[in-house]
Amino acid sequence: MSQTERLDQEPVFQLKGSMLAITVLELAHNSLERLDQQLAAKVAQAPNFFSNTPLVLALDKLPASEGSIDLPGLMRVCRHHGLRTLAIRASRIEDIAAAIAIDLPVLPPSNARERPVDLPAPEPKAESKPAEPPAPKVQPTKVITQPVRGGQQIYAQGGDLVVIASVSSGAELLADGNIHVYGPMRGRALAGIKGDTKARIFCQQLGAELLSIAGQYKVSEDLRRDPLWGASVQISLSQDVLNITRL
Repeated sequence: MSQTERLDQEPVFQLKGSMLAITVLELAHNSLERLDQQLAAKVAQAPNFFSNTPLVLALDKLPASEGSIDLPGLMRVCRHHGLRTLAIRASRIEDIAAAIAIDLPVLPPSNARERPVDLPAPEPKAESKPAEPPAPKVQPTKVITQPVRGGQQIYAQGGDLVVIASVSSGAELLADGNIHVYGPMRGRALAGIKGDTKARIFCQQLGAELLSIAGQYKVSEDLRRDPLWGASVQISLSQDVLNITRL
């Protein structure tokens, strides 16, 4: 067999599953004007959060009495504020038809528990005074002592996250810094989510669905093949590759 024939038979892609964090915008009323105003207020509160954020539009809680929604207009409002619509979640026929008309994926209504995203409080305006050296933006370590159950999302903004309990499948841990889990780790852990390549993840018992540092990730399909699956490990990032070593 020639080299060209061998190359023709080699696979050029793989289908892989992932459990990446995606924000859900659950619409309660059909009012694009009010949505635009309220999103603008949220962006002013936390501009870094609204920067090319992947989004699922949840329309399944819209009252039937409010009529059909202008889906392209809704997506334009979201995009204006940095939210990129990947799909909609809908149950009403008119909403599903509107999505199909613009080739937008439709997800079925979800029974999963979803928690509101906690945005940071806006910083108060500083009074005029002599210039001082800027204070470090590092926040105190966030410590969780209760088990983190499926459907929960915990975010340590500006610092590290420590969980002194188990993390169930379907749970999600996010931190701008490091993540420590002193219990079985079966959910998703995303450290250095704002680009800190020096962040690390520490697990007492590796059984995660997904591990990510600064956007580089491995899913359970890859992790299960590692000889340290189920062991006490640390995960670091080197040249865009996640390294798993024994503690």
